Amino acid sequence: MKLNKFLKQAASVLRRLDAWLPPETVEPDWNAVAYRWQRIGSKGVLESLPRPHTFSLNRLAAVNTQMRKLVSNTEQFLAGRTANNVLMTGARGTGKSSLVKALLHEYAAQGLRLIEVDKSDLLTLPYLLTILAQRTEKFIVFCDDLSFEEGDEAYKALKTTLDGGLSLRLNNVLVYATSNRRHLMPEYMDENQASTGIRGEVHPKEAVEEKVSLSDRFGLWLSFYPFAQEDYLAAVQSWLEDADLPFDDTARQAALNWSLMRGSRSGRVAWQFVCDWAGRLPEARTAD
Repeated sequence: MKLNKFLKQAASVLRRLDAWLPPETVEPDWNAVAYRWQRIGSKGVLESLPRPHTFSLNRLAAVNTQMRKLVSNTEQFLAGRTANNVLMTGARGTGKSSLVKALLHEYAAQGLRLIEVDKSDLLTLPYLLTILAQRTEKFIVFCDDLSFEEGDEAYKALKTTLDGGLSLRLNNVLVYATSNRRHLMPEYMDENQASTGIRGEVHPKEAVEEKVSLSDRFGLWLSFYPFAQEDYLAAVQSWLEDADLPFDDTARQAALNWSLMRGSRSGRVAWQFVCDWAGRLPEARTAD
């Protein structure tokens, strides 16, 4: 009886201790097309995402110019030719993240793989690259909604990844990042008065140069802008077609009312309207 009691207590302790320990290192599922990188200490784990959120490129509206440039860069990458890391900045909800997700839908069969990396996990990017260097697939490291505060160490790890540091940049890895900040770092009015050194900087221009040095390492910049009404309605029509619903006068007016309620027009607002519209019962689909 004493032995049984001891074994139960030992098993209880081990279960609780197991919650604190990092997971065992296992080989990633290389048959997957999408992954999430999670930092654990100085290393990390590459977790497969069995059902990634993707859709075709033709579902996106009002971003044709940005789409054309991003697709061209991605096709160069897949063909083994030189290509650039990409920074997408601009208005919220205008399709920055959606474009990257749609690339996976279009090019997964050609060997494209997508790895989502949160800002808090960027410090272990060099370890991730050592894993990817042995693979034949083409990987896009996707950093969504990226921005840094002053003193943030994670941006230095990303700078090294973009330019390769002392080691060569990998031919099978690109970084695609989205942000609402063009230079990824906060900028202040007094930095425009560099000659006065308001904040005590002896060489204030060097501080500004440091702030733009990260965004400058992205070879391709794509800017996104707020939607005009026609762009917004085109996005609504595209998502309604995807849901097999008509874009009639009632749906059009309801979509406009929805954008007024939200106080903005964007691809995201259009998609949210269609989610609501498609979820209603037919008799509830009115413009009111």
